[in-house]
Amino acid sequence: MFEHLEKMRQELAQQHRWDARFMRVTQEIATWSSCIRPGRQVGAVIVKDKRILTTGYNGAPSGIESCAEKNQCLRELAHIESGTRQEVCFAIHAEQNALLQAAKLGISVDGSTLYCTHQPCSICAKQIINAGIKRVVYLEGYPDDFALKLLHEANVQLDKFDTSNTSNTQQGA
Repeated sequence: MFEHLEKMRQELAQQHRWDARFMRVTQEIATWSSCIRPGRQVGAVIVKDKRILTTGYNGAPSGIESCAEKNQCLRELAHIESGTRQEVCFAIHAEQNALLQAAKLGISVDGSTLYCTHQPCSICAKQIINAGIKRVVYLEGYPDDFALKLLHEANVQLDKFDTSNTSNTQQGA
């Protein structure tokens, strides 16, 4: 009996080490963001079988001038609260960019894990669900409870990565 518990503990520790590695990658990818709002530099990595499939960061679509290049934020100009009216923004979310890269390159993300610096919004949550992603690990919260409801209802495992200790804090199914 104790051998089984020890094996489970070792497996959890191993999973946490991999989660920590991929979360560090998301933080690096986030530095590529062209968002000029403080704390909104977001990075995402889609992983399957401990292999990175695609990455994404929040930024303007190809060929569109970014907020950093324009030196102004459309959302700030319109006084739009965080977590609302995501469509009013030049940027594509990091999760969306990672999913779009997979589609563009013909890479299946079915059954994969998405690591992200921030909790997905409801728009990204819907796309994550339909892409077949089974687990989402994130660092920072986001003011969108509907996204949490969607992910829970779709049985997508949602884990908030806890950097203050050696374990994840599980938030979902």
